[in-house]
Amino acid sequence: MGRVSVRLEDLPLRDDLRGLTPYGAPQAPLPIALNVNENTHPVPQEVADDIMDSIALALREVNRYPDRDFVALREGFADYLGHGLTAENIWAANGSNEVLQHVLQAFAGPGRKTFGFAPTYSMYPLLSQAVGATWLAGRREVDYSISATDAAVQVREAQPDVVFLCSPNNPTGTPVSLDVIEAVYEASTGIVVVDEAYHEFAPQGERSALTLLPGRERLIVSRTMSKAFAFAGARVGYLAADPAVVDALRLVRLPYHLSALTQAAASAALRHAPTMLQMVDEIVAQRDRISATIEALGYRPYESWSNFVLFGDVADPAALWQSLYDRGVLIRDVGIPHHLRVSAGTEEETTAFLDALASIGSAS
Repeated sequence: MGRVSVRLEDLPLRDDLRGLTPYGAPQAPLPIALNVNENTHPVPQEVADDIMDSIALALREVNRYPDRDFVALREGFADYLGHGLTAENIWAANGSNEVLQHVLQAFAGPGRKTFGFAPTYSMYPLLSQAVGATWLAGRREVDYSISATDAAVQVREAQPDVVFLCSPNNPTGTPVSLDVIEAVYEASTGIVVVDEAYHEFAPQGERSALTLLPGRERLIVSRTMSKAFAFAGARVGYLAADPAVVDALRLVRLPYHLSALTQAAASAALRHAPTMLQMVDEIVAQRDRISATIEALGYRPYESWSNFVLFGDVADPAALWQSLYDRGVLIRDVGIPHHLRVSAGTEEETTAFLDALASIGSAS
């Protein structure tokens, strides 16, 4: 029964899905994996113990459906984010991709348009296509930045139903200033999503788009626990928005979409936010070390407010990627000509990457 008896193209697949391939980064059992922007630091033992205890308690009632509206978890996220937010402003799902999928299911769809400034997170067009919306790619400056004036002009011309602003941007690490967000919001009549998956890695004191939420009922700020909280395997993402937006997302979510075990684990991790976030300073230090070293080797690192570094002036990305692979180091070719991207790992992992890169030779 496990044998494939027909080809994918022989099935009555939706026409707009024909010829597509599933999303996925290369996976390989290499000693150093720095290709998918994970937090490679393990969860601290004291936090892991509390998470396990919380899951054990939840298991006692796992025969019952979980809290459909996950109120306790939403309260935890509101407390963590601050800015006067309450549980009514919060939504969560199984990873930030599902959060964004809920947004598109509610506010995009057939006959509607989504928009983002390319290059940006590759899931935006894929999620848009999955709900039948049309993806429109805007443009960035040569250094991948965006100006408020140009951003507003592009959005006004496109008139999308949903705009994605990835801040800092993936795969470039580029920050998006608050004046750009304000300009895009004023130029748009639709939903504006500011994806702050990497916000915790921005310079300390930098304002979040959360400060722009009051009075902007079409603005959404999304976050994830995958990066700063080292929770990629738990799959927990969330957003903050006007309560009316949260009500809209309830219309499209599946019943009981967040399991009791997920809720328990995430709530426990949030209780230890200060401990979990101690990893951020170390990751930022390794990120900056990567930037300095690869620049000394003749490559061009781009400014990054994330946990990764995009670097250019790579003569042959495929050859360099393979050379690193052969040395046990996995990084990412994100499809930008003459560029590669590497995640900041632990000090030992970062050293392994930099040593491998140096052994290959300089860019020149």
